[in-house]
Amino acid sequence: MNALRCEKLFKSFDGVHAVSGVTLEFPASGITAIIGPNGAGKTTLLNVLTGFVRPEAGRCFLGSHETTRLPPHRIVLMGVARTFQNLRLIGRVSALENVLLARPRQRGEHLLPALLRFGVAREEADNQQEAMRLLHFADLDNLANTSAGELSYGQQKLLTLACCLATEAHILLLDEPVAGVAPEMVANILTLLRRLSANGKSIVLVEHDIEAVRRIADLVIVMDEGKVIAQGAAHDVLGRAEIMEAYLG
Repeated sequence: MNALRCEKLFKSFDGVHAVSGVTLEFPASGITAIIGPNGAGKTTLLNVLTGFVRPEAGRCFLGSHETTRLPPHRIVLMGVARTFQNLRLIGRVSALENVLLARPRQRGEHLLPALLRFGVAREEADNQQEAMRLLHFADLDNLANTSAGELSYGQQKLLTLACCLATEAHILLLDEPVAGVAPEMVANILTLLRRLSANGKSIVLVEHDIEAVRRIADLVIVMDEGKVIAQGAAHDVLGRAEIMEAYLG
């Protein structure tokens, strides 16, 4: 599988360096956690890697393919999907419809196949089946017809993960996947992420919940003031007193 990497990335806002000279290569599988204080540049890094923000300098790659200037939808089609801190669900439609909307390369999105209906009905049935499988994976299949806006916050987090998986991406970038959810829901989400990792997915998560990171991460990257200040195996990085005291309170 192709690995996601970046070289000497720089991005600033109003003169403040949000990302400053970051060079990283993420493993092709496993779980990587990016941690650090607020304003460290973690989310900006995800935004650059996924095409939502263009860097002022540096390059991004998926395997040998440069992605630096590609729009987000092109990067998704290459196998990289993400979630956001502010959940981007369509609250007025069902959980099932949210997942269906995330499915890639649908014939019905194009004018001629939509008019002629050639192969569209079979594809819609297949997409429906796959969407229900993903909702079952996220333990939301009994809520398939419930409006996304009526779900609990933790269930909405699970739904965003199902939508992410619906894109068929191999690499998942998750921005604070367990923030603000109840402890039992945290355990559910971490269990699903472990299962995805065991199935060969590469998961990169930004997270402030250090106990969750300790429970799940293989690799930890620490950022501060836009720079990578430490990286390594989770037990090594999280065992360093200066990291825990200076950057994690």
